Formats: sequence, C-alpha cells, structure tokens
Amino acid sequence: MSSLDATRIQAFAEQALGIVNSGLLSLMMSVGHRTGLFDTLATMPPSTSEQIAAAAGLNERYVREWLGAMVTGRIVDYDAEARTYWLPREHATALTRAAGPDNLAEFAQYVSLLGQVETAIVNVFRKGGGVGYAAFERFHDLMAESSRTTLEATLLTRTLPLVPGLVDRLEAGIDVLDVGCGEGVAVRMMAQRFPRSRFVGLDFATEAIATATSEADRAGLTNARFVARDAAAFSGPSSFDFITAFDAIHDQAAPRRVLRVIREALRPGGVFLMVDIATSSHLERNLENPLAPFLFTVSTMHCMTVSLAQNGEGLGACWGEEKARELLAEAGFASVEVSQIEGDPLNAYYVCRVEPAR
Repeated sequence: MSSLDATRIQAFAEQALGIVNSGLLSLMMSVGHRTGLFDTLATMPPSTSEQIAAAAGLNERYVREWLGAMVTGRIVDYDAEARTYWLPREHATALTRAAGPDNLAEFAQYVSLLGQVETAIVNVFRKGGGVGYAAFERFHDLMAESSRTTLEATLLTRTLPLVPGLVDRLEAGIDVLDVGCGEGVAVRMMAQRFPRSRFVGLDFATEAIATATSEADRAGLTNARFVARDAAAFSGPSSFDFITAFDAIHDQAAPRRVLRVIREALRPGGVFLMVDIATSSHLERNLENPLAPFLFTVSTMHCMTVSLAQNGEGLGACWGEEKARELLAEAGFASVEVSQIEGDPLNAYYVCRVEPAR
C-alpha cells in the first residue's frame, strides 16, 4: 500500500475549504442581488454602512454584517480608517442588474433555491423517484427573471436571426408556439415586436400560465394566448410555422413524445428552435467547461429529479448535444444545425427542420 501524498492532502483540504466558503458566500451574493445592495453600491462613492443602508432602504445592522461577508470574501473593498465600503467598478460588471446576462449574482439564487430541497434529494438518493416542482419555492419567479435577462439581450437581435428569413416571416404574420413557456417572457417579447404574427404559449404549470395571461393582458397583447397543458398531451393538426422551446425539453418527463408532438405540429417548411444546455453527452468532454459543476448540480437537484418525479426519463440538464441530436433524429427532424450566440454562455441553439438541409 502506497503512502499518502501529504502535499495533495493539504492542497485538497484547501480546495475543499474554498468550496465551502464560496458556497456560503454565494448565499450572500444572492441576498445582495435580491435586496438590490449590489445595484445600490454600484452607484455610490465609498460610504459607511449607515449610508449604504439608508440608500438601499434596508436595516443597517443586517447590511453591516452582509458587508463583513463581502469584504472578507474580497467582493467589496473597505477602508478601515474611514470605515467606508465600495464596490469596485470591475466587480460591478459581474454583480449588478446593469450587467444583464453577465450578472452572476442572479445565478447565485440557485444555491438557496436548491438548498431548500436538499433533504428531499437525499431521500430520493436512497429510495429512488424524484422531487416534484411543488417543492421548489420561487422556481417560476427565478426562471422568469433568468429568462428575461437573457432574452432581452439576445432574442430579437441574435436568436431569431439564426433562422434565415424568419424575421421577415414574423413581420408578415405566421403562427408560433412556445413549448414550456413558463410565465411567457419570450412569447410576450415576440408578440409585441411582431403584431401580425399569432403566438401560443404552452406549459403544464397553471400558476405560470395565469401569470403569463395576466401580463399579456396588461400589455394589451391581443395576438398572444396561453394554454395550461402537458406538452406530451398536446395534439392537433400541423398548424404552426415556428416552434420554440427555451431550456424546456430536458426537464420533460417524456421528451421523446414531446419532440414528436412538436414535429407533427409544424407545417411544411416549418422550423423548430430548441434552446438547451450546452454540454456534451460524454462526461470527459465537459471537464474544461467552467459551468459544468454548476450545471450538474442544478441537474441533480432540479432538472433530472422533476422528470423522475413524473416517472419520466430523467434526461437532466447535461444530456448533451450528442443525445439531443439522437432524440431529434428519432422524432423525425432530418436537418439540425447547432450554434451558440454571444450573451448566452449556458445554451446551445438547435435549428431543426423536417426537410433535409439544402
């Protein structure tokens, strides 16, 4: 038996401590995002905790303790003599709402969201099955916020132009379906931009559909409607020219059935745009992906388990491009083009057609 390498022991202990520290610091980043503290700090010169709390409209004692985590975590700078704090501009580019899709504090919210179901996840590790959507507090709120941030930066200017001629067709008026629409962010954006086209949002979550409908009514969108139904049970004639699914297919209990439903719902010449997590189906090919630990954790504690809770396939968020291509071909898509776009490091964009590429 070989002796243990003391250097490796020390190095890994330091790595593990860093992971624990960072995990807890992520909770504080989430608090900073949700309370607006990062946004407030980004607008202020070096200031005391009292001044920061007053500007943010928050309790000073909590703000001061939060600042302690931020300073020792090397996120916020501190002048010990003046007892003032400030957020370096370079840090603000990754922590404020003004950063758009680059706002990592928004992603930190997943730590608290997933932490709420840790005990339930431990239980299904032991007995199998899954944890259903109902266990995830704030899930639809967080998904809507995350979707809105990315879609506002990319949907109209970068995503839709991936399909040649699509923007002109949307201008003229076509029928569009969004599968797994959640609170309808993408549908509302497209419906507002393309008033001659007709949009349908589909999701099995009744609360999300109610919110989507209410928001569309508030915006006066007469060309958008929302349907509460499981995508696997959706049927009808081929009546859509363009179908989208934004990070929705890998969560499905029956993804193969859903993809067939989508293919059958397309009119001749129609296009399916599937936006889904950019990973490989081969674990070893994800080692250099800086987001891989985040993605596999989210998959274990949400994406995979909500599918298994419905006796589903449990693809998980990291099903990968190779598996995605396999399922798309099985569903009848003869042409699949995959790309990534600036502003969305998480996703791959699959442009899928029933007819072979010309």
